[in-house]
Amino acid sequence: MMKNQFLSNILLTFVWVALTGDFSIENYIFGFFLNFHILWLISVKRKRSKYFLIVPKVIILLLFFLYELIKANLEVAYEVITPKLNMTPGIVMVPLDVKSDIGITVLANMISLTPGTLSLDVSNDKKVLFVHAMYIKDKEKFIRGIKDGFERRILEVLS
Repeated sequence: MMKNQFLSNILLTFVWVALTGDFSIENYIFGFFLNFHILWLISVKRKRSKYFLIVPKVIILLLFFLYELIKANLEVAYEVITPKLNMTPGIVMVPLDVKSDIGITVLANMISLTPGTLSLDVSNDKKVLFVHAMYIKDKEKFIRGIKDGFERRILEVLS
């Protein structure tokens, strides 16, 4: 059912874009949200449909990732343009609550795509992610930031 609603939303988005004749990214995004709300309004089983719960969580995850990306870019850019190095690099073992391969992959990729951090490896038992970071002043705060940030939101999407 969720797959059908997603495909319906995508197809309706393309119909919206074709009818308006505006092929900008803003129009695609507007069409997606418009059709999401229309499908939500006309859906009889919206209380039981997982689609209407997951899409907002995915959007929140993407917005959080965008925020972290901008914040990390500014921090690394500041490091590059200042003469004094403020880096405290290190490798941290981050215990994982996410268990699925797709969840671990998404988490590792989001960490690696954020400037200043790099996912190095996952333990064989998939309980620990090794992360290299440019700024580790407080190891526990760094781990908490990953767990309360990326991992919590990924778990919400996958639940």
